[in-house]
Amino acid sequence: MSSSPLLQIDALRLDLPVDGAMRTVVHRADLSIPEGAAVALVGESGSGKSLTARSVLRLLPPGAGVHGDLLFAGESVPGMSPERLRQFRGADVAMVFQDPRAHVNPARSVGDFLVEGLTTARGVRGSEAVARVTKILREVGIGDAERRMRQRPHELSGGLLQRVMIAAALAAEPRLLLADEPTTALDVTTQEEVMAIIGEAREARGLAMLFITHDLELAAAVCDRVVVMYAGTTVEELPADRLRESAAHPYTRALLASRPPVGDREAELRSIAGRPLSGFEAPAGCAFGDRCSRVRDLCRDERPSQRPVGVGTAACHFPYTRSPEEVGGHA
Repeated sequence: MSSSPLLQIDALRLDLPVDGAMRTVVHRADLSIPEGAAVALVGESGSGKSLTARSVLRLLPPGAGVHGDLLFAGESVPGMSPERLRQFRGADVAMVFQDPRAHVNPARSVGDFLVEGLTTARGVRGSEAVARVTKILREVGIGDAERRMRQRPHELSGGLLQRVMIAAALAAEPRLLLADEPTTALDVTTQEEVMAIIGEAREARGLAMLFITHDLELAAAVCDRVVVMYAGTTVEELPADRLRESAAHPYTRALLASRPPVGDREAELRSIAGRPLSGFEAPAGCAFGDRCSRVRDLCRDERPSQRPVGVGTAACHFPYTRSPEEVGGHA
């Protein structure tokens, strides 16, 4: 696996029109995905995760202002011509959305949807296109693929339809897969099956992946690195297998501490004090300051920048340098 970045996001800032005025909703997003690697972007609702992912495909609301660098294989995505952007969306990058029913035409059959995508992206037509998408449907766990091809989206369960969306993404043979909370609307068992399908397909094809989720444990289980986002800013990045013992940012520690231990019904349930902020609500200083037990005057006056801490990086003036166990397991 090459160590050179396939996707590089540096100092990304997104401004959107809110109540008639331009407001910053993503203050600073930084992340890098090498070829074939999987990176998770984790945070609470409203933190800017999905907007960051959508900026990769330039699927942003009208009037959006994009600042900073966003490079795919060294090429500027904001600088792409309309023709190159269509090619980029059809062949280089594919996205699996949170709600599959919102992204398919309910009046057309599953087969029409899949074949049209393959024809548009790769120019494959006729019986070859049908055979190829039928094969991919089987690969993603749909055994009776021929019958499913004739059905319409409303005839499929949420889990089956999400498998169809994964098949559509894989049919384009992309280099990068964007998975925006693809299991949120599914039951727990189906969630595990869908994530297993994505993981197996990614490894078999050597795909890079940006996985959007609010679940730190899931992120650590399926990705190589974890990037944590809060109020429109990426605040920490570290290896997934070092997440629990090496988290340095107080927000990351608080997220880990709020997850109830499996099998311990007597354990105290913890929550993070206060409420999460959206990017456009972030103050001049540290956005997490009002919820942080380590806050000091500097935190309120000056927004921290990302800097090396231990095995990763953290945007914090006073990061933790010891493991949660060494400090008593508290964030």
